[in-house]
Amino acid sequence: MTEPQTITADHLRALLAADDADAFIGLIGGGVEVIESAQLDGEERRGAFEMISRAELEERLGGEADDEHLQAEADALTASVQELGG
Repeated sequence: MTEPQTITADHLRALLAADDADAFIGLIGGGVEVIESAQLDGEERRGAFEMISRAELEERLGGEADDEHLQAEADALTASVQELGG
């Protein structure tokens, strides 16, 4: 099991697979979720902190979405969360 605000390669895979081009990895309620734009209208995800959008992740990966690159990005994002005090 991961820490509540640890971003994993699985989170990034889910983001890349999201149907919504505006989906993002968000921090909400002490956890990490893939959030689609339509979900922002609901009370449960209001106030989510956006860590990375699908478009930004695709750009950062530059077509290299293998396990090694996904894990490196996940580690970098988790480090950013920790710097935020997450």
